[in-house]
Amino acid sequence: MENFDKIPKHKQKKFTVVYEDPFILGVNKASGLAVGGDRWDNAKERLDRLLQEKQRNLFTVHRIDRDTSGLVVFAKDPETHRRLCQAFENREVEKRYIAVVEGRPSWQEKTCTAPLVPNGDKQHRTIIDKYQGKKALTRFRLLGTAGNYALIEALPETGRTHQIRVHLASLGHPVVCDSLYGRVKPVLLSSFKRGWRGDPQKERPLLARLGLHGALLKLPEISLEAALPRDLAAFIAQMKKNSPGDPREREASFYGRP
Repeated sequence: MENFDKIPKHKQKKFTVVYEDPFILGVNKASGLAVGGDRWDNAKERLDRLLQEKQRNLFTVHRIDRDTSGLVVFAKDPETHRRLCQAFENREVEKRYIAVVEGRPSWQEKTCTAPLVPNGDKQHRTIIDKYQGKKALTRFRLLGTAGNYALIEALPETGRTHQIRVHLASLGHPVVCDSLYGRVKPVLLSSFKRGWRGDPQKERPLLARLGLHGALLKLPEISLEAALPRDLAAFIAQMKKNSPGDPREREASFYGRP
């Protein structure tokens, strides 16, 4: 079995191995790194190629968006690949994402079932189409708010392209820094911290990339978790500090279930 801890340090920044056995490799990837080939630009850096520099026989089981950080699982042999792909197809895998969105939802829990068509317009976006769209279902739970931002738990039961991003945008709460379905504008601490007194000319963004992270995958035989990346964790920590209400209530609710 290959030891991925020996991958050169300059490449470790792109991903972290969270689980490995003779059959499965679980990786927490960085935002901005594609899982596999991109039909529009196949020359860009890819997670599967970085991993295959140390192990040739890896099979892609599923994908998450280039700009989404978080868990990706690979199989090490054809039989494991077939079994895991079937588990995803049969909805035997529980997926949990953490999203920071624009606006403050009026709901505590929400289910979105808008049917989706991938690559549905000139910008190659996924669109909602109640006639031609494929069935899609995402359950959302509000974890906390600060200023004009909210922390959301997303539990997708189907796996359509950009599903969480499109469903949240359709509810009026696009993921922050979403260039396709929301706004590119980075998030500044001054936009929600009460009494902020910094220098506007020198302020750096808290977050300047898509605020979506794949935090948990429950496979039929094992449960994998991926820690929040540093930038997203710092942003959420600031949200928590500046969230309204009793501090003890914030502590109990802001991060949802473990």
